[in-house]
Amino acid sequence: MAGHSKWKNIQRRKNAQDAKRGKIFMKLAKDIYVAAKEGGGDPETNPSLRLVVDKAKAANMPNENIDRAIKKATGNLEGVSYEEIVYEGYGAGGTAVMVEVLTDNKNRTAADVRHAFSKHDGNLGESGCVSFMFDRKGLIVINQEDVTLPEDEFMLEVIDSGAEEYELNDGMFEIYTEPEEYATVKSELESKGYKISSSEITMIPQTLSKIENEEAKKVVKLIDVLEDLDDVQEVYHNLDIDEEEYETLLS
Repeated sequence: MAGHSKWKNIQRRKNAQDAKRGKIFMKLAKDIYVAAKEGGGDPETNPSLRLVVDKAKAANMPNENIDRAIKKATGNLEGVSYEEIVYEGYGAGGTAVMVEVLTDNKNRTAADVRHAFSKHDGNLGESGCVSFMFDRKGLIVINQEDVTLPEDEFMLEVIDSGAEEYELNDGMFEIYTEPEEYATVKSELESKGYKISSSEITMIPQTLSKIENEEAKKVVKLIDVLEDLDDVQEVYHNLDIDEEEYETLLS
């Protein structure tokens, strides 16, 4: 991983999803629904809900959409029930792919995900076949330009806030935490006046897979098709690729 920004793959995914904003609010509403269903409708007492509400607001989701999803989950509005499922498999060249979904029809979703893998020379595998290649981490990104302290002093503040490690890549500080410490570290950094460029709990690949040409193009197509499915919330992968190369292969 030396010299490679883990966040770049994640940011590429975010940029791709933002380009499909019409579907983003629906995906966020499902996330809010599940969080509120499991832990209650008050973000102050439900950290999972607070996290996804912050994510929704960062995406400029209207407050009424957020409130409606919470009310559905807490029984104040009629609505469907969603099930969380994680699919795992391999893209071309052995690239590891994880797909998180929220669905009210798992047979439909399973068929859609399986079709996407098979159409683009991938293989849908058994549960656990690639998840061991990823670590669940909190990720907080701060633009280096927004940090006035020398890097060694900033590093001490990051560690004091409870972070696990950090990297500086392409002018961005990428700060990693254990999932349980994510909210605390984020709050600590914000209380110290730092502007958070991006933050989430995500899956970080332990190693990256570098493939080229037709195999890389097949994986890119697979990721794009999966991200476009209505029931898919997140797609994680270990393909070593930057945004410019991704867009070139996708065209």
